[in-house]
Amino acid sequence: MKKLLLAILVFVAFSCKTGSNDVNEQRPQKVFLIGDSTVADYTLEADYQTRRYPIAGWGQEFQPFMHKDSLALLAGLIQADSVIVDDRAKGGRSTRTFFQEGRWRTVYDEMQPGDLVLMQFGHNDAAENKPERYVNLEGYKEFLRLFVSQTREKGGIPILLTPVNRNYPWENGVLTNVHGEYPQAVKDIAAEMDVLLIDLTQASCKHFTRMGKEYVTEKYFMNLPAGIYEAYHDGQTDNTHFQPEGATAVAQLVFNGLKALNKPNKMN
Repeated sequence: MKKLLLAILVFVAFSCKTGSNDVNEQRPQKVFLIGDSTVADYTLEADYQTRRYPIAGWGQEFQPFMHKDSLALLAGLIQADSVIVDDRAKGGRSTRTFFQEGRWRTVYDEMQPGDLVLMQFGHNDAAENKPERYVNLEGYKEFLRLFVSQTREKGGIPILLTPVNRNYPWENGVLTNVHGEYPQAVKDIAAEMDVLLIDLTQASCKHFTRMGKEYVTEKYFMNLPAGIYEAYHDGQTDNTHFQPEGATAVAQLVFNGLKALNKPNKMN
């Protein structure tokens, strides 16, 4: 009987120790990215080099901005000395389809306290001519409320982004907002729910204007000459999606936005 009792005590002690180790062995802090094609990481697709390159979402270029030296500039948002950028954005998705397809559920299930969730939708929500993805302004706001509320429920830090601008319309050398009332809808939710906000619409319009229409059209967006890239043998005109240089420039704008938000008292 004494031997049996001793065996039970040893088993319980070992089990408690093992459980304690599991708790202590936490993964690095994550920065989840949710959104559409302008955020997506195309290198995750098997046919990237042959059928996609050089297309790039800004999330694809974001991990280098999470270098240890750079994290010191985000100490109010990120306490870890290493961060994993987990890009869940997918082309063609609106807030509604991202939710309906279960993509948000996988982020929610894997989220841990302290993780950041950067949310940038709008390109597809605003597409009235594509009813399979279109979401009106009120529906757009409601899905953003859902993402914010459930991020906080898991102890994460939600950060809303207005949609990065397309390469039009240009007026007298100045790029202006192409997404109608959708950027303002994001701002409305940020104010209503006291959420951190990066106005990427304004930042991208300002930066693209400074670089100039000719430069961003050729270097930033997927306007490609014929005979250069395997995936676009006949060339292409695309003023929505980015080449690597454009994606990196937008990633820099997002990082700059995070630095501006680096205020611990606002992380609710």
